[in-house]
Amino acid sequence: ALPPNHPDLATSYNNIGGVCHHKGDYSKALEFYEKAHKIKEKALPPNHPDLAISYGNIGGVYNDMGDYSKALEFYEKSHKIFEKALPPNHPDLAQSYNNIGGVYKDMGDYPKALEFYEKSHKILEKALPPNHPALASFYNNIGSVYDHMGDYSKALEFYEKSHKILEKALPPNHPDLATSYNNIGSVYDHMGDYSKALEFYEKALKIKEKALPPNHPSLATSYNNIGMAYNNMGDYSKTLEFYEKALKIEEKALPPYHPLLATSYNNIGLVYDNMGGHSKALEFYEKSHKIFEKALPPNHPSLATSYNNIGMAYSDKGNYSKALSFLEKALSIFKKSLPPNHPNIRKVTNSIDYVKKKM
Repeated sequence: ALPPNHPDLATSYNNIGGVCHHKGDYSKALEFYEKAHKIKEKALPPNHPDLAISYGNIGGVYNDMGDYSKALEFYEKSHKIFEKALPPNHPDLAQSYNNIGGVYKDMGDYPKALEFYEKSHKILEKALPPNHPALASFYNNIGSVYDHMGDYSKALEFYEKSHKILEKALPPNHPDLATSYNNIGSVYDHMGDYSKALEFYEKALKIKEKALPPNHPSLATSYNNIGMAYNNMGDYSKTLEFYEKALKIEEKALPPYHPLLATSYNNIGLVYDNMGGHSKALEFYEKSHKIFEKALPPNHPSLATSYNNIGMAYSDKGNYSKALSFLEKALSIFKKSLPPNHPNIRKVTNSIDYVKKKM
């Protein structure tokens, strides 16, 4: 047996943490990553790169749990060490910029996200051959920011760059390929080409079903996306079927205030809305909103979407003064968090005009 602070134990704890993280068991992952970190803190000098990797792992779990301020705190600790310990063009520094950019993206701060992704890209372009998988991950991240900002042609351009590299580099059933199909599908979805979106979402799901355990959160994402495409095509019973599949997994796999749960409640609300069940819709929108308020910063675009949906449900029920107050909250956040020509701003402004005419 090894003494309790032996470095080999840290490696072992770290590996177990990694497996738990990969399986989507976040609380177990944290527990093992933190055990590993404690040993490393005792055994290593304070600016050792292994400590940075360890902080990065912990940050990654918090990020997946939707606790973005905690994620940022650990990623920044990690980054500080890398800056001191590594030469300025080291790939680990690029990964670190990338992680921080990802948290800003999830927090809805897209300009900040782009700034960190660009820093990452500068290093990677110098350090790696042009078809390296790490570049694919970078292109993918940039694509995602453009997608959120409503610049869909730019998003598609970067997602396809990423996909080309992954197709060459990975075996055909690799989970990263599924993510890539998923992302391309989401842009087609946003562009209104729903059958094309569905085609890519289904490609993604096929891979995930082979590669992942049946209750993995990533499967829920796929079910959600397929549900959304059916919703946009007007097939509401199919939509509900997929949204409910997603929700079952999420309720088991995620902490109760995770933003993905909120998204699921919101999606189910939208379907009831489309089917004319406005009271049922409101019930799900409010469940969703409670989580978003706890989990997200006050100017996050998803909070605005949430206010918007509650407002529209009140409008459909004929309660126009309530509708107006929620729609105005939505507009105020969208104006702070999105570029001025973003389609969401136009949509809410039109809804406000409609409600005012009805009052």
